[in-house]
Amino acid sequence: MDGGLPAALARAQHLGFLGPGPIDEQLEHARAFAALVGRPPRSFLDLGSGGGLPGLVVALEWPAATGVLLDANRRRGAHLQTACAELGIAGRVEVVVSRAEDAAHDPRWRGQFSLVTARGFGPPAVTAECGVGFLGPGGRLAVSEPPGGDPGRWSTAGLQELGLDPPEVLTGPGVSVALLRLRHPPLSRWPRRAGLPARRPVWR
Repeated sequence: MDGGLPAALARAQHLGFLGPGPIDEQLEHARAFAALVGRPPRSFLDLGSGGGLPGLVVALEWPAATGVLLDANRRRGAHLQTACAELGIAGRVEVVVSRAEDAAHDPRWRGQFSLVTARGFGPPAVTAECGVGFLGPGGRLAVSEPPGGDPGRWSTAGLQELGLDPPEVLTGPGVSVALLRLRHPPLSRWPRRAGLPARRPVWR
């Protein structure tokens, strides 16, 4: 069912939802990201899905998983809905148009996912704060990292405040992923209201 994926990603790139660079290379990077995450999750949420990387790719790589592709922009959301329909995954993958800070307090999504993925969503502190509210017990946050990975980007004290363990940074050919496990459910204040995680990050 993934034969239409390159076309969907090319359309996203034409619309300005994906960065420049060959589509096949971006696609392989997302597949390598999924492989580094390890065992397929029961459910996942992709933060700031944008043009569909890695959200559309992991949805196809993990055919037994249900998922949510989350993006705050309605045009990107419409693109994602069209792509899910074309790829035959609309029955198990839902597109949600919302700010992450708001969706993470919605009872439909809060604490409901075994995995949250993020690629280019924001700085580590913002990604961790916006992602933690979606994780269920023992859930993992998987964040695409700069080449080689850098655990120093993540504050142990800041992660502890959010309820997350320090990252395990995994590296493969051309891709690095920081995996952070939920140690205990986050306090109800996390994440803070829309815009605050970026304006006043938990750490700098």
